[in-house]
Amino acid sequence: MTFSLNKIHKAVNWNKEDDNFTQAFWDQNVKQFWLPEEISVSKDLKVWNELKENEKILYKKVLAGLTLLDTKQGNNGIPSMMSLTDNLQRKAVLSFMGTMEEIHAKSYSSIFTTLLSNREIDELFDWIESEETLQRKADLILQQYENTTDEKSLYLSMVTSVFLESFLFYSGFFYPLFLAGQGKMVASGEIISLILRDESLHGKYIGLLAQEKFEKFNEEERKELKNKMYEIFNNLMENEIKYTKLIYNESGLEEEVINFLQYNANRALENLGFEDYYEVKDINPIVLNGLSTETKTHDFFSTKGNGYQKGIYEELEDEDFII
Repeated sequence: MTFSLNKIHKAVNWNKEDDNFTQAFWDQNVKQFWLPEEISVSKDLKVWNELKENEKILYKKVLAGLTLLDTKQGNNGIPSMMSLTDNLQRKAVLSFMGTMEEIHAKSYSSIFTTLLSNREIDELFDWIESEETLQRKADLILQQYENTTDEKSLYLSMVTSVFLESFLFYSGFFYPLFLAGQGKMVASGEIISLILRDESLHGKYIGLLAQEKFEKFNEEERKELKNKMYEIFNNLMENEIKYTKLIYNESGLEEEVINFLQYNANRALENLGFEDYYEVKDINPIVLNGLSTETKTHDFFSTKGNGYQKGIYEELEDEDFII
């Protein structure tokens, strides 16, 4: 067999820093690694059986919606960005993040398996495929991910990813955080806290890559991309409000969730280097407290807790990652 040497094949070299932030993000991702099997969701069964039927339906649906988003992010979103990313260290970080998205999706199934019958699980996944606003959300995301063919579309895929990780997930995060903050469904809420911690890291990293890429375009191209970015943003938010009103319609929490979405939409824009879009009202303090990614203290015999680390966990600060 003969080999062509027309193309040089490179290996990733971690002994040399390619930029001043990617290796730090690799280290942080690894330190945060976790598996759903490490958390005993069965401890929630007593509380689950005490919830009202409409509360159970809402809980199931928000987790089902999150399952779909994580599936699309792991299967389509991360690979679309990796396909046009040449830097091998960055490719590795994105790959790790994609793996965590798959773990997030599987973690919801772990909750379903513990709390629901097989028939209920089948009905829930049928609902995912039939709910128009949820399917519309996936369509809007995939329209961008599946058309990542050049530098401009790569930037817009990064933008879409940041919107997904930094605000679209949060209509689903709200209710588990709301219950866990009241001492209900605490083990399942711990899974949400761990996922939230990951998504916070993902949104910041991909946001940095997007900012770097945006700066390389000329003024006319930036104007064009900024307009397209806000078009994606507004289409996603319009649909997300419809989705929120639909699934939260019997909870009395719709406006609080929408306000929470707008708060996190501002954080998504911040990750991309842009100004706040919304003037946000006060956020539900129970849920806002649940957004904290600082180490929490738990009884290690009851829940894993996001304070249980395989390494030293330190909060990432903006000044750690100056492009």
